[in-house]
Amino acid sequence: MSSSKLSLIITVYNKPQLLRFVLAACSRQSFKDFEILIADDGSGPEIKEVINDAISKYSLSIIHCRHERNGWQKNKILNEAVRTSHTEYLVFMDGDCIPTKHFLHDHWEQRQENRTLWGRRVELSAQWSDALTVEKILKGTFEKITSREIINGIKGISKRLEDGIRIKSNFLRTILRRRTRGMLGCNFSLYKKDLLRINGFDELYNGPGFGEDSDVEYRLSLIGVKGKSLRNLAIQFHIYHPHTITSKATQQRFERVITQGNPLCEFGITKQTAASENNF
Repeated sequence: MSSSKLSLIITVYNKPQLLRFVLAACSRQSFKDFEILIADDGSGPEIKEVINDAISKYSLSIIHCRHERNGWQKNKILNEAVRTSHTEYLVFMDGDCIPTKHFLHDHWEQRQENRTLWGRRVELSAQWSDALTVEKILKGTFEKITSREIINGIKGISKRLEDGIRIKSNFLRTILRRRTRGMLGCNFSLYKKDLLRINGFDELYNGPGFGEDSDVEYRLSLIGVKGKSLRNLAIQFHIYHPHTITSKATQQRFERVITQGNPLCEFGITKQTAASENNF
């Protein structure tokens, strides 16, 4: 049994070099008392090699949760990671986002009962992503927004650079009143008991866009668990890739969930009913 205080759940599908970057960033967290669960949606053997290398280099506590690839089943492997986790507080992020030094510290310090914490991510250019190295991450230089990225921000190539400024003062963040629109599956946290109250992630979603964040946010709201913004805290930088297209079927699934108004997903951590195409 782990003695950690929180579980960091990282979703991955292939792209071992990106995971190498993420685990290097995890090794320099100011908050140390955590375990990592890699929620692996059917990657090749290279991911396991990266994990073993990180355990050896950084002495991180890492559990590899994996199933065989059968289409997009991110929510299924997320539920397996939740079941496997040993702590009562969960932080979620994606394997293409690099957490800054105080990422876990901010999630832990800001946690509240009946709240889910919503962080954001800074969208940087392909140029920045191509120049990223493990050395830059371990030295912390990747956290500094350069003049080139500011110029890219003006051009609209990089986005939300202002979210990369960490503001420790609650008073100042309140004055700025920078509201957060919705939960991002790449940066949120909550007490495990609250996620279990909605039965985890709905496995009837077969693609990205709603099931890992909007669905969870909506179901939590039905049981009185509200969102709390972590804007300008818990900062992470997103490694560039082309925009993911959300399927019409996934959108229709979320619309049906809203119509039903049921906080409990039937096919999640536990299986309440048999899933079928008609359920979707």
